Amino acid sequence: MTIRIAALYRFARFGDPAAIRAHLFDAADAAGIRGTLLIAGEGINGTIAGAPEAIDRMVATIRALPGCAGLQPKFATADAMPFHRLKVRLKREIVTMGIADIDPLDVVGTYVAPADWNALIDDPDTVVIDTRNDYEVAVGSFAGAVDPETASFRDFPAWVEANRARLEGRRVAMFCTGGIRCEKATAYLKREGFADVHHLDGGILRYLDEVPAEDSRWQGECFVFDERVAVGHALAPGSHMLCRACRMPVSAADRASPLYAEGVSCPRCHATRSDEQRAGYAERHRQARLAADRGQAHVGAMQPGRPRAEDDPD
Repeated sequence: MTIRIAALYRFARFGDPAAIRAHLFDAADAAGIRGTLLIAGEGINGTIAGAPEAIDRMVATIRALPGCAGLQPKFATADAMPFHRLKVRLKREIVTMGIADIDPLDVVGTYVAPADWNALIDDPDTVVIDTRNDYEVAVGSFAGAVDPETASFRDFPAWVEANRARLEGRRVAMFCTGGIRCEKATAYLKREGFADVHHLDGGILRYLDEVPAEDSRWQGECFVFDERVAVGHALAPGSHMLCRACRMPVSAADRASPLYAEGVSCPRCHATRSDEQRAGYAERHRQARLAADRGQAHVGAMQPGRPRAEDDPD
């Protein structure tokens, strides 16, 4: 069975996020949908997966919410369900910057379509900034993009302040996975007085889906917040896997390291885990493989886990 995946977000003003949360959980649960949706007063963010017709109905349900008629999900397909459960959570922000009163519905930078992105970032007068986290940038990025080396989107405002002199008076172009972080980042820069600010509409996922590989400025793969781990051009599955100990992406080079053990450790986390922890991970991995042999999902294989929606650190 083909699984349809929808990565989506929409800044909107929700007067009763709790009621919306309950409504969406009931609709998704009844449709057999899995994944994560984050609900806040500023809108909705998440990635969900299910049967194609179920995802179509769920997208229609979300579009019926106040301010969400223009929702434009990024769709992909998979041969297997990339999530183990359904989570619909209430949050203070749908993408956590931690700065009050940043509202892309009030002020935001210029949206740049994927077809126009190359010309913008090829211009030497443009400063191109990757607003994602350091572990995502390590998987792939646009050629020549600045890496702020942030561990969390919460760190981005501090990076901007530390680099204000570098950015003032320049054209700034920002991007992220699906568009939500760079959209909020442009709203922040505009509020801080930066005038010439742009962001990639639909994010890397839309760019990889629409721009032919031979014309692309993208290098590497794009980390995604589900069991696919990473995707390439045309959103084809990438080569990265997921370390089950730290939930970080693991490249082919990482897997060749003596510090890598499937389901147990990787070069990033080996030194931060005890022998007792690794023994526990090894047993969990063994149980997961046994469950897979029986054709069953082993939910414990997802633990310990990172959030499964774009940059949700809470």
